[in-house]
Amino acid sequence: MNLRSFVRLFAHIQLLPVLENGEETTLVGGQAVMEGVMMRSPHSYCVAVRRPDGEIVTQESPLPRLSDQHPIFKLPVLRGLGTLGHAMWLGMRALKFSADVAMEALTGNKPQAKKETGSGAMALQIAFSLLFMIVLYKFVPLYLATQIGHHFSTVGSRLSVNLMDGGLRIAIFLGFMYLLSKMSEMHRVFEYHGAEHKVVFNFESGKPVNIRNAQSFVTWHPRCGTSFLMVVLIISMATYAFLPIDSFWLKFVARIALLPVIVGFSYEVIRYAARKRNGLMAVLTAPGLWLQRVTTQAPSDAQTQVAIHALERAMELEKSQGGVLVIA
Repeated sequence: MNLRSFVRLFAHIQLLPVLENGEETTLVGGQAVMEGVMMRSPHSYCVAVRRPDGEIVTQESPLPRLSDQHPIFKLPVLRGLGTLGHAMWLGMRALKFSADVAMEALTGNKPQAKKETGSGAMALQIAFSLLFMIVLYKFVPLYLATQIGHHFSTVGSRLSVNLMDGGLRIAIFLGFMYLLSKMSEMHRVFEYHGAEHKVVFNFESGKPVNIRNAQSFVTWHPRCGTSFLMVVLIISMATYAFLPIDSFWLKFVARIALLPVIVGFSYEVIRYAARKRNGLMAVLTAPGLWLQRVTTQAPSDAQTQVAIHALERAMELEKSQGGVLVIA
């Protein structure tokens, strides 16, 4: 894998939590990938990708629910970790398929194209991306806040440093998303992200799913991973602020150790708030909906067609398994 391909795939992996809808209990959800969309029904999924020649190619498969296979993931907090972990696994699988299609197009369908995004390359990408996220979102903001606290006594208290850490983390996240949005390829991903949201809205409305109807909806959706990440960042800020720890390295370790608990708790908050759409849900999802003005863009009809194709294939596979298609 050359440097350009490595950076390209790295940028897509960084966006996975932003683009993914990990809610297991909803009827349909999806994710934008390279020149395409993955759509997921309760027990199936389909990735549809448009090749440079205009052909739409797909990868589809049954998708058993993790909580059905492992009942422990029906428990509060754990169900959030399981659902989101499963969503990330599926997201990587969908991203790999789209990367393979893109690589085949670049190499003229040469056999070695399949090796470009093989298991070794993907494992390296995942390891590098995890390290990058820990450094960028855990080490850097805590280090900066600690240094500011050391130099300015008025903001040197434990509470002040922890709050600055949270504020810097949010600022870094927003800045990083803005920079990614300026990359031409990422802008196209955000257009496919918008197409996915429009098609999901179209489906949830009960209207016939077609390009015209889908294009009438907005691109920002309250169940988007962008909204969930903003909730995680806000809850993290509140949690870390009151940790009774002064050592820099103990704070750093605590932030990593508590992340699974915060993610699981955030999932429960979103799950509860979903029943209060005009109250708590509106407050919790507002920052994420604002950010989706960056992470989603208006799609073309051709991009919307790809999202519709992915949804139709996923639902056909769902029906073949006897799935009961009822909007909750």
